[in-house]
Amino acid sequence: MPSKCDSGSVPSEIWGRRDFLKIGSLTGLGMSLRDAFAASEGVGPKDERSVILLWLNGGPAQMDTFDMKPEADRDIRGPFKPIKTNVPGMTICEHLPHVAKVADKYAVVRSMNSPIIEHRDAAGLAITGYRPLPSLVFPSFGSVIAKEKGVRNGMPPYVTIPQSFPAGGSGFLGGEFGPFIAGDPNTAGYKVRDLGVPLDTDWTRLGHRQALLKQLDSQVRNMDAEAEFNTLDKFYEKAYNLMRTPRVEKAFAVHEESEETRNAYGRTPFGQGCMLARRLVESGVRFVTVAKGYLEWDTHTEHFPRNESLLLPEFDRAFSGLLIDLDQRGLLKNTLVVAMGEFGRTPKVNYLGGRDHWGSAFSAVFAGAGVVGGQNIGETDGSAAMVKDYPCTLEDLIATVYDRVGIDSTKELQTPIGRPVRLSNGGQVIKRLFS
Repeated sequence: MPSKCDSGSVPSEIWGRRDFLKIGSLTGLGMSLRDAFAASEGVGPKDERSVILLWLNGGPAQMDTFDMKPEADRDIRGPFKPIKTNVPGMTICEHLPHVAKVADKYAVVRSMNSPIIEHRDAAGLAITGYRPLPSLVFPSFGSVIAKEKGVRNGMPPYVTIPQSFPAGGSGFLGGEFGPFIAGDPNTAGYKVRDLGVPLDTDWTRLGHRQALLKQLDSQVRNMDAEAEFNTLDKFYEKAYNLMRTPRVEKAFAVHEESEETRNAYGRTPFGQGCMLARRLVESGVRFVTVAKGYLEWDTHTEHFPRNESLLLPEFDRAFSGLLIDLDQRGLLKNTLVVAMGEFGRTPKVNYLGGRDHWGSAFSAVFAGAGVVGGQNIGETDGSAAMVKDYPCTLEDLIATVYDRVGIDSTKELQTPIGRPVRLSNGGQVIKRLFS
């Protein structure tokens, strides 16, 4: 099986004198050589980039979405048919017609694989790069990015929509780097809790209250509880700063969007969550997760009816709407979008008309931040059961995300007891995404 570790370097012969003159002018402005190369390709510096993770919890079926096998037996291929996309030779499921029209903006890695097929542990591996342990909770890559990159424009660095989920927290990094929970932006009169202050409270009084809190705090602290108090301090500081930043409240004001834009994403929690994600990265949030319910893609029964009537149409409008909106606003070049679940589904349909858990081969979709769209990466066999070419692990996916935002995935963090933990657990960048 060919290795995925092929070179991602750019052959020198494709660079002309004009390219080097352009790069020279960019480095003269204080940019690194790597950032200068990126800028020459229409991608901003890594510190300006954000990530949107579309978490398809439960595991979509690879052969019913982006890796269809129309020549396979019916009990494998199912009733869905492939359709053409706007990229010649690239096909996807007929129930993703809007996504088919923007295939030039995304790449599909068809050769993902995972050794775990139990939801909670598989999600842990997918989101942290590590198998869960009873003795240690590993941080999600959203929390790692929050820690390594910090606050930008006064915005919380890590936001989850509509709520948090198993493995999506900060683990041993502590609550300071946990996600800001946004709630469901599809609800009537949506407003994020606790961003404002009561109308009868001015900032002077709030400042006095904060000073009083510090005085009371100092009376009850002791050395044994110092770590807990420090964590609380950081929570208070984050809440106070959020309340003082008008940009934050405005970023969550989804009612400011036009009806046309909101409808383009779809009037569902997932669709409006994707729209809110665009608003958040536009305002400076570094990592946003939009989760599709809890195990809603876990279709052991009624697989085809649920996919046809609900799951695929909702994803179709939300994902295509997000890519189009980001692109039209000039944000796609600085926003990495990843759509994935924790594993795939069985090639054969079970006796209940569903597909069960499958980790040996599944798909993940990438767009933006330098991803070369319009390509399928990797290959599976005739039933989408096993990887034939360019195998990619979840650790590789995480290393790729870190690389896109300028984090060294080989860096080691220290647990509270001094245990070193490498960020990507040996993963390597999926280079074909960018060449």
